[in-house]
Amino acid sequence: MEKETPKFEVIVLGIILDSQKKKILIGKRKKGQGGRKIGWCFPGGRIMPGEDIDTALKQKIKLKTGYSVKNIGTFFSQTHKESPGLVSIAFLTKVFEGEAKPGDDIEELKWVSVKELENYFKIPIHKKLKEFLLELV
Repeated sequence: MEKETPKFEVIVLGIILDSQKKKILIGKRKKGQGGRKIGWCFPGGRIMPGEDIDTALKQKIKLKTGYSVKNIGTFFSQTHKESPGLVSIAFLTKVFEGEAKPGDDIEELKWVSVKELENYFKIPIHKKLKEFLLELV
C-alpha cells in the first residue's frame, strides 16, 4: 500500500514597502471572509497548482489593493502550526502605479510602520519575519 502524499495549500503574500516613508501596506479582511479570525493581513491569497507564482502574486495584490507592484523577491516562508498543510511565502514588493482601492476580501487599506504591525495583526508575526522587516526600514 502506497503512502498518500500530503497536500499543501500555498498562500503568496505581498509585503508592499514604501521605503521613503518606511511603511508597509496592510489590509483589513471583510467579516465572513476569515476576517474575524485574521483581521488585518498582508495582501495576497492562495494559488492554484500550476499557477505562475509571480503572476498570481501581482494579480492578487492588484485585485485587493488597486496597486500594480514590482516583485523584488521571496524573502520569507513558513508553515503554520494552526493550519497543517498551509505554506505561506512572503515577497518583498514595491508599488509602481495605481491608487489605493480596497477590493475582493479587503475592506480597508492602511500604511503602517513595522513596529505598529502587532497592533493590527491578531495572529503573531513570525519573529524572523519581523526582524527582517525591521532591518529593511
